Amino acid sequence: MMIILCFITMYPFLYVLFASLSDPARVAMHRGLLLIPLGFTLEAYKAVLDNPMISTGYQNTIFYVVAGTAVNLLMTAIGAYALSRRNVYFKDFIMFAIVFTMVFHGGLIPTYLVVGNLGLLNTPWALIIPGAISTFNLIIMRTAFQQVPISLEESARMDGANDFTILFRVIIPLSMPVIAVMVLWYAVGHWNSYFSALIYLRDRELYPLQLILREILVNNNTDSMMTGASTLDKIDVGETIKYATIIVSTLPILVLYPFLQKYFVKGIMIGAIKE
Repeated sequence: MMIILCFITMYPFLYVLFASLSDPARVAMHRGLLLIPLGFTLEAYKAVLDNPMISTGYQNTIFYVVAGTAVNLLMTAIGAYALSRRNVYFKDFIMFAIVFTMVFHGGLIPTYLVVGNLGLLNTPWALIIPGAISTFNLIIMRTAFQQVPISLEESARMDGANDFTILFRVIIPLSMPVIAVMVLWYAVGHWNSYFSALIYLRDRELYPLQLILREILVNNNTDSMMTGASTLDKIDVGETIKYATIIVSTLPILVLYPFLQKYFVKGIMIGAIKE
């Protein structure tokens, strides 16, 4: 049963992989399951990697992932630390106000107006600053920080440590599983995000990879990758280019995940248990 479930789960990705490596004409005529590549060619990948917008999108996305995840972790950790301390005034009300935003929020237009009034439109920071803290991740990290023994904080204060020293040298090193989970969630969120870029960015040089992928898949914009091909060839090759683009945009996350997998379940359990 598990083998069947694994096959069902993996088959869509395997289909895309096999189709991207197959002969375009044979893929266009094929119907039904695709269990092996139909022929073998890397022309689709060559066309994708030769597209300057793909390389620009990759560079932009890497910046958004690295800078965005760093900002996310810093802001979430500071907020979670403050809300997990026992001597903070009005923390229950503040926590209620934060959780309230998970159910009720201003919506797209007020958010767009705020981003515009802050001068962030058509800048990379429009994709980083507005979503600096995820409420759900803040709750998980706060719960994890609450489980660190209070005696460690008291000992650090007796040695002259301030709050920032306690956070970065005591709390965070003891909470690395949940930190690893936050890195994975925030990084994957930035990598897969395209709607914010669609709303806030106008300069194509700032587009992330997923927005380029959207143009290729949704708008069927593959002509720039197939110069010199006939109309029929463009239709056939265009399909394999779409599959190759999906593989190219998905591969980095698939490579990253195994290194963080060992922390994933442990981090979720730490953040899910309430004293």
